[in-house]
Amino acid sequence: MTRTSTATPLAPHPDRLFPADPGARAVARTVHDAVKDAPIISPHGHVDAALIADDQPFEDPAALLITPDHYVLRLLHANGVGLEALGRVDLSGTRPGSQARPAGSAHRWRDAAEPTPPGRAIWRQLAEHWNDFLGTPVRSWFETELHDVFGLDSAPSAANADEQYDHIADRLASPAFRPRALFDAFGIEVLATTDAPTADLAAHARLAADPTFTGRVLPTFRADAVFDPSRSDWRHVVASIGEAAGIDTGTHQGLLAALRARRQYFIEHGATATDTGVLDAGSTPLSETSRERIHAAALRDPASVSAADATAYRHDMLYRWAEMSVEDGLVMQLHPGVLRNHHTPTLERFGPDTGHDLPAVGSFTVPLRPLLESFGTAPGFHLVLFTVDETVFSREIGPLAGFYPAVYAGAPWWFIDTPAAIGRYRAAITDSASFTKTSGFIDDTRAYCSIPARHDMARRADAAYLASLVVTHQISEEDAVQTARRIVSDIPRATFKL
Repeated sequence: MTRTSTATPLAPHPDRLFPADPGARAVARTVHDAVKDAPIISPHGHVDAALIADDQPFEDPAALLITPDHYVLRLLHANGVGLEALGRVDLSGTRPGSQARPAGSAHRWRDAAEPTPPGRAIWRQLAEHWNDFLGTPVRSWFETELHDVFGLDSAPSAANADEQYDHIADRLASPAFRPRALFDAFGIEVLATTDAPTADLAAHARLAADPTFTGRVLPTFRADAVFDPSRSDWRHVVASIGEAAGIDTGTHQGLLAALRARRQYFIEHGATATDTGVLDAGSTPLSETSRERIHAAALRDPASVSAADATAYRHDMLYRWAEMSVEDGLVMQLHPGVLRNHHTPTLERFGPDTGHDLPAVGSFTVPLRPLLESFGTAPGFHLVLFTVDETVFSREIGPLAGFYPAVYAGAPWWFIDTPAAIGRYRAAITDSASFTKTSGFIDDTRAYCSIPARHDMARRADAAYLASLVVTHQISEEDAVQTARRIVSDIPRATFKL
């Protein structure tokens, strides 16, 4: 795409994120060169498998790159852009306007008399607020994505927003930019999705049976809603799991049996892991009598369950989850410490995953002790711990991974999946657990086209950290190169049983 003379160039520096010291920078280049083209293993993410199975062209740049990405939404919202202006449906009744595309117009809208289509208006918001992302990892991902994937060479701005929107829309209309073509172009080898316990996994089955598709798209079992009996939808979720499994969930034992059956269904469709997001990592087990009492009360009326009982039930369920993983071999990912839907008015208007989930204080050593005393040395059990509170990396997660065979230190996630935080994570974890007991990079994204940019950022950050060990004579350059290769391949394969 031709850049106008007054536009700000968009040219990600080849040495971005590498150390300033020339000697360390040279080592980082060598390390990064060894892994920059390695296949992508993405063991935790939120791309819909049907997107790849259906392989339909993407309809709109904004719907692909902005609207589904809560990283982008939250910062635009923080700078005064309403979520309704970013394509999110207003559940209160007001929705963004939509216009049919004029016949024969392809993606371009040139007639000033025509209403502005929502996608174009959303793209203009990003362009006008481009500098609000300065210094953030989102800006880094976007710059790499826009330049390397879509061929843009100018930074977004109010002046070029429409031109860039048209350019990306034209790219998306070509066969080379359909989901499966991009899967291959991005070098993705394994992509894990996140799926409800009642999912039929039909899209996964279609992909697995398709001889023309050579990648692996694996489901991940996520059943957060069953952990908290005080949720308004808990009874519905419990009943739907029973229906999917063909097992009565009127008792707690029935629920556990249904969950085991559904986990087995996921395993038969290629799953190697579960994922669980809870407020805290408490794991104290309850007696069967206590579990059944709370379960029965919640089935009668979730509002009648006390906060103490709801917490006790949730902690017991986390213990049972580990118990099931020991039985069936699924890797247990644990993502605690996020207060979901912090702003109730936004939740009521726009629903969840709209940017207002916020970090809480993390803790693992004491809360997980009951679980780890029972299962921390169980053969084959893998427990991957993630946090948004990086103070626990050196204090808790690193030491836990440095003793328990079952524990692995999950990569920086969500609010701390930044270049600086990746370096701090490596420094904090390596002292206690080295590299083998880590997860490999986790992109955790719904934004499909950002996957290669996110993985490249992590590879650069890891190259910078490994280079720092080389120039301080703690490891050799050969060690650094081999470790970088393990981080993107052997380590995630082993951790997630791929």
